[in-house]
Amino acid sequence: MNKTGCCDGSKAVLFALLHAGQAVEERLERTLEPWGLSMAKMGALHHLATAGGPIPLGQLADRLSCVKSNVTQLVDRLEADGLARRVPDPNDRRSVLAVITDDGRARFDSAAAAQEQAEREILAGLGPEERATFDSLLNKVLAGTG
Repeated sequence: MNKTGCCDGSKAVLFALLHAGQAVEERLERTLEPWGLSMAKMGALHHLATAGGPIPLGQLADRLSCVKSNVTQLVDRLEADGLARRVPDPNDRRSVLAVITDDGRARFDSAAAAQEQAEREILAGLGPEERATFDSLLNKVLAGTG
């Protein structure tokens, strides 16, 4: 056992996991820069693009696993960029819906292709079996965080 009470190298593994996660996030953020997008904007555009129509901001918040106030600010930024717009809910005057614009869909589609290429490059060093093992191990780590 070492001075920290850790003898199995878990601190080193967790540090490597955090470092890898940060590096992957930074790479994907850089990939999206030419489209003026961030990972957060891409996530929102993904859900708006696949929703099949306008969706309530609360539902978008649920899909993004964040609080409604964060989604409100995110949709504000998407609106300012012309990528999404708010529309009134025809069934509830108190509710506002978000919908992707044509420009938002075009920019999302183009950026998504670049993001998918970057993801392939990031994982290129892993074979199919290694990817499956890695995925399984990450899911076990995630299960321990809950």
